Amino acid sequence: MESVLALGGLVLLRDSVEWEGRSLLKALVKKSALCGEQVHILGCEVSEDEFREGFDSSINSRLIYHDLFRDPLSWSQTGEALPGGPLGALQAMCRTDPGPFTIALDSLSWLLLHLPCTAVCQELCALSHQHSRPGGSCPAEPVRVLGLLHEELHGPGPLGALSSLAQTEVTLSGAMGQASAHILLRRPRQRPAHQTQWFSIRPDFSLDLQGGPLLESQPHPDPHTPPVDPTAHVTFNLHLSKKEKEAKDSLTLPFQFSSEKQQVLLRPRPGQATSHIFYEPDAYDDLDQEDPDDDLDV
Repeated sequence: MESVLALGGLVLLRDSVEWEGRSLLKALVKKSALCGEQVHILGCEVSEDEFREGFDSSINSRLIYHDLFRDPLSWSQTGEALPGGPLGALQAMCRTDPGPFTIALDSLSWLLLHLPCTAVCQELCALSHQHSRPGGSCPAEPVRVLGLLHEELHGPGPLGALSSLAQTEVTLSGAMGQASAHILLRRPRQRPAHQTQWFSIRPDFSLDLQGGPLLESQPHPDPHTPPVDPTAHVTFNLHLSKKEKEAKDSLTLPFQFSSEKQQVLLRPRPGQATSHIFYEPDAYDDLDQEDPDDDLDV
């Protein structure tokens, strides 16, 4: 799991009904906080108390919580609502110190169901690729964005758009009650690599890794990308029917030298027109009467 937090950028945590991903999100949040990072949480699906549950005080002190769960539509008049709604909350997550920086979105699915997909993708691209310091100073390092995604709620369009933005994708699955994570890593100027890791999460949200990871380089296809059929959009028929095949086999092609053609060429029929070539040298033709091989002494 070290590779999940090593690259930075957008990290997609893809879960399902059978294998929930919030526990893994909290485990990665805890690991980032233990590394000394400030972690901003955009909470949409659960309350702040529920999200902080299980963390000790040292971890909670490093979490900056932005609560959309209490007032998702910014109807509150008490001043507790986030200005600008969800997009305003994302835009307000500015780097305040030169140290490492992590944003956790709980969840991306909630944002996609309440905001246009293009707006969410544009904001994620701005957050994960280039992040400016307050006051318009020099660009800072790209931040790490952890996005929990319930992939069963979305069609191939939003899933493909988010996948194209992600540097790392973690797809949760498992067998026999044991959870596993299929990790797709996209390193700059390198071929994508796949890693499978079996794990469990302790009550304090620390990771218990079981067995070594299996690393494979790409020719293995992305499990979320359907295979491409190279014959899907051709403008001609690649298969012949039985009658078409018989007609093709019985056809004599122009370049085939059959016995009939041979007889016609060797024995012209009576009255068949013959051709002759007549050549008259031009006045400016360069005619050399000498033997071109005279100097070869042959």
